[in-house]
Amino acid sequence: MNIVLIGMPGCGKSTVGVLLAKALGMAFVDTDVVLQAREGRKLQQMIDAMGIDAFLKREEEAILSLSCDRTVIATGGSVVYGRDAMKSLHERGTVVYIRLPFAEIEQRLQNLATRGVTLREGQTLRDLYDERVPLYEAEADIVFEGSGGDIEQTVAALTARLAGVCEARHGV
Repeated sequence: MNIVLIGMPGCGKSTVGVLLAKALGMAFVDTDVVLQAREGRKLQQMIDAMGIDAFLKREEEAILSLSCDRTVIATGGSVVYGRDAMKSLHERGTVVYIRLPFAEIEQRLQNLATRGVTLREGQTLRDLYDERVPLYEAEADIVFEGSGGDIEQTVAALTARLAGVCEARHGV
């Protein structure tokens, strides 16, 4: 069984994911890194060269190609647009939405032009946030409040929350 982290760019999926995997004795995969390795270029270069729709298709293909178990999977923020990708991730794990207020996301994302965020022409970060939050909430098995506290506190709180969910679901 895997733990799948979803949420806005800048919410801490990769940072929390690495430490969560270590705390739980699991492997770690960042799907953005998988996609970059498959394509041989950075996310923003892909978006610029192929457009958002083609990028989202490639992102979904990369996720569908994953073959892992007992792994913490940090996904790209746009994963929730891929119906087949989300179905596959749900079948193989528990999906955790790391929720942060917009102001915190905005503060963390200073490099939108190079970060690989799928902003359509004329779309603001606020527009993207408002569009995606309902998608993240709909896909989440667990909604985890990621703000407040340092990274160690966040990982400890998420670990405890996951232990409670596993116990409730599997009687472990």
